[in-house]
Amino acid sequence: MAFNTERAGSTPLIERRSIDYIPEAERHGRLFSQFTLWMGANLQITAIVTGALAVVLGGDVFWSLIGLLIGQLLGGGVMALHAAQGPKLGLPQMISSRVQFGVYGAAIPIVLVCLMYLGFTATGTVLSGQALGQLFGVSDSVGILIFASVIVLVTVLGYRVIHWIGRVASVIGVIAFVFLFWRLMSQTDVGALLQIRHFSWSSFLLAVSLAASWQIAFGPYVADYSRYLPSATSSVKTFFAAGAGSVIGAQVAMILGVFAAASANGQFAGHEVAYIVGLGGTGATAALLYFSIAFGKVTISTLNSYGSFMCIATIISGFKGHLTVTRMQRLVFVLFIVGAATLIALLGQHSFLGAFKSFILFLLAFFTPWSAINLVDYYCITRERYDVPALADPNGRYGRWNLLGISVYVFGVLVQLPFISTKFYTGPLVAALGDVDISWIIGLVLPAAVYYFCANKWHSAVPDRLILPVEQNSTLQAKTSGAGRAAAQA
Repeated sequence: MAFNTERAGSTPLIERRSIDYIPEAERHGRLFSQFTLWMGANLQITAIVTGALAVVLGGDVFWSLIGLLIGQLLGGGVMALHAAQGPKLGLPQMISSRVQFGVYGAAIPIVLVCLMYLGFTATGTVLSGQALGQLFGVSDSVGILIFASVIVLVTVLGYRVIHWIGRVASVIGVIAFVFLFWRLMSQTDVGALLQIRHFSWSSFLLAVSLAASWQIAFGPYVADYSRYLPSATSSVKTFFAAGAGSVIGAQVAMILGVFAAASANGQFAGHEVAYIVGLGGTGATAALLYFSIAFGKVTISTLNSYGSFMCIATIISGFKGHLTVTRMQRLVFVLFIVGAATLIALLGQHSFLGAFKSFILFLLAFFTPWSAINLVDYYCITRERYDVPALADPNGRYGRWNLLGISVYVFGVLVQLPFISTKFYTGPLVAALGDVDISWIIGLVLPAAVYYFCANKWHSAVPDRLILPVEQNSTLQAKTSGAGRAAAQA
């Protein structure tokens, strides 16, 4: 990982940096762009499908909406705490994990993050392929390939273009969702749906888990998109800007999904895109809705692909010690990532809905412990006092492998296994709890408590302040100048 402190005369359209520290001279952007980016990333078809799952899998409308909101707030709070780290550290999110896991050890959760990005990009590409297929009158497979080409282009361009796409997607999304809600209300007796109330702990907690997992899954890369903000940016304001955009966007989309699935009479599963567009009408209106669905997926799919690129570069730089990514190398990385996701999408497009539900719930077992450890360390143990240059040095302060962080992480994954309920795996205690999956709660609370207790006793020395590469260079220059003056005086 190279820390380059060269001042930039202007902000280029195509991003120059990848996993490098962002010097103050190159910081730019406003907090409002965090809100629009995450609003646009959530006002899209996959969030609609996620909300619909709460009803498709047995929940009623009233309690599903409440469960989804609770999950949004819980998971959104975790996500926003990660977002607030970006301006302070000026680094991609997963590089900061080297404090807790070691320069080499951080590769453990990062590899799992890459798998998550592949899965989300693939599932989003399936829905986008359906939309583009209908829009252009081609097969879903051709639509998938068209969409993948767009994602490659936007990802290669980088940070500024991604934020611009987010702003446009948020506007298009708001217009499309207002229209769809209006059409839904005119065709459906929403009041009657809300009156059907059959509370079930399993269905209610499923809704909470769906929304919480949706938000927590942003945690490993949310700081990637706030790291260019000036370092003086308020952490509280960053928290609310990113968190509000994500929570509001996701909840609006999931509400639409809940009502759509509840009024579909079994016609939603397997025909998600066609059913949603059918709410709006046919002809030119349908074409515009298919376009809005595809464009809405551009933002989140680009975030996933860009995040994958950053993670792969982070893994390589951890073992190599220094990595400057050229634009050609970036293109190769992105082509590999999007190509793999596209292959998964093409192979799995006909069994999407059930696999997606199992996928996003199973992910919680691997990402809630990472979030718990990272947040407890940053906010409670080190209290933002990171030695940023040492993150690139396997022989430095944070070492190659941090056994404390790795051990607690493994514990956090294992302790959830008895409580997980997915098609991949069902734990032995799930039946005793009425088929309620509470693994994500266990995975947040217990690793956080264990890490806090252990880190207070055995954590390595914490710097007395946040050390940045610019400060390190300035200190070195000051010492050199002082030595030069002393020699001259002698």
